Amino acid sequence: MTGMEIWNNPSCSKCAAARTALDEAGIGYALRPYLDRPPSAAELAEVLRRLDARPWDVCRTQEPAAVALGMADWPRDEAAEPRWIEAMVAAPELIQRPLLLLDDGSALVGRTAGALAEALRRTGATPGTGAEPGLATPGTAATPGTGVTPGSGAEPGPAATASAEPPHPAG
Repeated sequence: MTGMEIWNNPSCSKCAAARTALDEAGIGYALRPYLDRPPSAAELAEVLRRLDARPWDVCRTQEPAAVALGMADWPRDEAAEPRWIEAMVAAPELIQRPLLLLDDGSALVGRTAGALAEALRRTGATPGTGAEPGLATPGTAATPGTGVTPGSGAEPGPAATASAEPPHPAG
């Protein structure tokens, strides 16, 4: 069990903060490099369902690709949802990050300390403890079944896999 999958952009400070919080709590996760392995329209629609969100709720409309498409002025109704989803799949940098897909079937946009605390609460972790029963801790071998679906594009995070190098401390 990994605890969650993170749709991760390695150059994003909010993604780094999410990884750090999960590492410190000992929560395993799988990284999905969604810029390199964009979701399908069906995958993004499923994530939106899990978030209980509409596409424009998780679209970065100030990104150059969105500005070029004029997305800020697109209709925001049910009929327009497929158009939004297709644009976000075609240009995954438009998808807000980090997206945290929890093993319990829920999802969160992990951009705030409050959202990260909620993710930890839902996994049963205590922030900063570094040891969550039943989950691998940073730098240790994972328990059987990492939760990474073959072909999903997800990669185990440091708390879910053995590591030749210990996780970097926060700070």
